[in-house]
Amino acid sequence: MPPATAPSSLFDKVWNSHVVSEGVGGRTLLYIDRHYLIDDLPLALYQTLDARGIPVRRPEATFAMTDHYASTRGTDIADVVDSERQDMVRGLAEQTRRRNIVHFGLGDARQGIVHVVGPEQGLTLPGMTVVCGDSHTTTHGALGAFGFGIGSTEVGHVLATQTLWQVKPKQLSVRIDGKPRPGVTAKDLALAVIRRVGVAGAVGHVIEYSGAAVDALTVEGRMTLCNMSTEAGARAGMIAADRKTLAYLQGRPYAPQGAAWEEGSRAWSQLRSDSGARFDRTVDISGADIQPMVTWGTDPSQSCDITQEVPDPNKLADPTARENARSALEYMALRPGQPMLGLRVDRVFIGSCTNSRIEDLRLAASVVKGRHAVVPALVVPGSRTVKAQAEAEGLDRVFKDAGMEWRLPGCSMCVAINGDHALPGERCVSTTNRNFVGRQGRGVRTHLVNPGMAAAAAVHGCLVDFREELTHAGA
Repeated sequence: MPPATAPSSLFDKVWNSHVVSEGVGGRTLLYIDRHYLIDDLPLALYQTLDARGIPVRRPEATFAMTDHYASTRGTDIADVVDSERQDMVRGLAEQTRRRNIVHFGLGDARQGIVHVVGPEQGLTLPGMTVVCGDSHTTTHGALGAFGFGIGSTEVGHVLATQTLWQVKPKQLSVRIDGKPRPGVTAKDLALAVIRRVGVAGAVGHVIEYSGAAVDALTVEGRMTLCNMSTEAGARAGMIAADRKTLAYLQGRPYAPQGAAWEEGSRAWSQLRSDSGARFDRTVDISGADIQPMVTWGTDPSQSCDITQEVPDPNKLADPTARENARSALEYMALRPGQPMLGLRVDRVFIGSCTNSRIEDLRLAASVVKGRHAVVPALVVPGSRTVKAQAEAEGLDRVFKDAGMEWRLPGCSMCVAINGDHALPGERCVSTTNRNFVGRQGRGVRTHLVNPGMAAAAAVHGCLVDFREELTHAGA
């Protein structure tokens, strides 16, 4: 009689099915199913491959996107902010053309942010290993894939071999049970998890999200949650595929069709953690206790409910956390005990790989419809596909009528390396994933929120509890 198989987690199953060989020091050679290239990789990487006569192992498994340096003002190369970045954009187009890699470049109807485009094109599928030279590749775990960011040297290794050496991460189960209150979004769940775990609390781990609150999320909401796993230090975030996942993927351009779809969907439906699967750590959070969140500091864990006040660093027990909080408050020009409600803001940004999908834009538009922004506000859809859908639904007109700017897709103000940025000293309310010092421009003070909160801040010029705006809008 064969020995009983120990219960396995979702991550165990994906990892084990991709092992090519075991190496020394606990390293494992993994097969990589999907590789995404972006425009901020050094062109010297490709030159090194050429110099060594190394071809791309599987060009058909690799797809390239122009996103970090893409201008949101136009699709011509001259619209890219400077000559150095123009060279990077041209270089990606040339290198992918030479290597027969599909490239969604400027002007392509499929162009957009890699972590928006990959899923919406059906390129990311459950059970895949997915890599990209960008830390927010964790997004793809929302579809039941093992998605993680890699460095430029690792990019070269994947191009050359379609494999990658990795040490298997530990596993962290984050279970969010209970029904979130109306107006609480996936972004709020993500910030609540990071506040609980810390920005380094999940280092060396893959997070598997589960629980009623996670099950209730749309697939796009799950992408937001997994996207921000990296802000807790995690190697990846994963959510088991379910009927919502299959409904999202079916019929997408690169998703399997016909018999291949039927075979794949049956396998994906079984790809979940077994009862009794072991995790190295477990965190339980009550979804009913989560409120709309806002960051007050300079890392995503420094956050609070919108109804709360800025915390007093002197009340923090850990000396490092105490000093970090003091430094953050000095940079953010906030004082302990100051209410977050009513805090005046100078600018609003709605976009990024975290919150630029169609449901994010619908939420923001529901808040601003029939009203007017009193501070500069920029709305950037995550892809040309999202942009076309939003315009078909009239969302662009809602934003324009409110005096907000509606632009072309790209990373935009999230990274502030493409011509879109706030001004020194400005306080910016943003739907992005990072609020580090200078992230959105030199001296810019960033507050991370969900899209509804950002839209409400635009029409009030200050932080408000956007749930009151939903009542106003009849939502």
